[in-house]
Amino acid sequence: MRTNAAIIDDQGKLNNFAIEPKVYVDEQGERTGFTSYAELLNGRLAMIGFISLIALEVLTGHGVFGVLTNL
Repeated sequence: MRTNAAIIDDQGKLNNFAIEPKVYVDEQGERTGFTSYAELLNGRLAMIGFISLIALEVLTGHGVFGVLTNL
């Protein structure tokens, strides 16, 4: 016997976990994992960070640790 969201077995007990959920595939595209897009983004962010560190050292005269110790 089947009701809306549960199954009643032969002994008359309600089994809420008998109905399995519907299986679906979640398409996330090619922007996750080790893809060429992820590698390009990682490289660009690394270049921005490296240039920022060089600009910090040129503008202040100290490296990252020198700036952090003066705070």
